[in-house]
Amino acid sequence: MSSKLFLLATVALAVLLAHAPTHSVSVTCNPMELSPCLNAILYGSAPSGACCGKLREQKPCLCQYAKNPSYRGFVGSNNARKVSGTCGVPMPRC
Repeated sequence: MSSKLFLLATVALAVLLAHAPTHSVSVTCNPMELSPCLNAILYGSAPSGACCGKLREQKPCLCQYAKNPSYRGFVGSNNARKVSGTCGVPMPRC
């Protein structure tokens, strides 16, 4: 009887976990993910759809990039602000 109860409890737990809501999506912060935005940020060209998609995806990482001395100049540049405005991704206040 106890093995049936164990099996039932295991199945019930699996069903609950399968239908549990996810509260956050993990994003891997990698500035290279923003490479589709390179021309737009460096030269002021219009951002591509791929650029805007990556910018939205990397939005949780933008403060981390802004605080990094290697990327600060790019993230805070006028062209980066233009790209974020065009893509509809507000620049975070860090």
